[in-house]
Amino acid sequence: MSRSDAALRLDSQLCFALYSAALALNKVYRRHLAALGLTYPQYLVMLVLWERDGVAVSEIGERLHLDSATLTPLLKRLQGAGLVTRTRAAHDERQVLIDLTEPGRALKARARAVPRAVAGATGCTQPELAAIKSRLESLRESLLAAE
Repeated sequence: MSRSDAALRLDSQLCFALYSAALALNKVYRRHLAALGLTYPQYLVMLVLWERDGVAVSEIGERLHLDSATLTPLLKRLQGAGLVTRTRAAHDERQVLIDLTEPGRALKARARAVPRAVAGATGCTQPELAAIKSRLESLRESLLAAE
């Protein structure tokens, strides 16, 4: 096999290594989040809101690198589950604010076990996970800068 052909092998692709690792990670999350009644994208939104309540949809989108067309149905499902409310901002009716409900706040206590369980599933030490996370963040920034 020529060097140029080897470069086109699936197992040679960075994108596939990241993609398949993300699929495996999401599978682990899915198992732990089922007990909370959350999907992985819903969990990400809840993480943002547990950090700071009363956030605009646009800010959630920026934090998660998602557009409002992707976020809106997700937020509607969270609202339907009684975990958040969506209200128009008084100062700018174009802006929609997302607030946690009491059940949404209470879910945070149950979610505390998720990161530990997922970290355990990786087989990595905390310093190894911190290094991987840091490297992935650097990779993301480099790729965004290259656009």
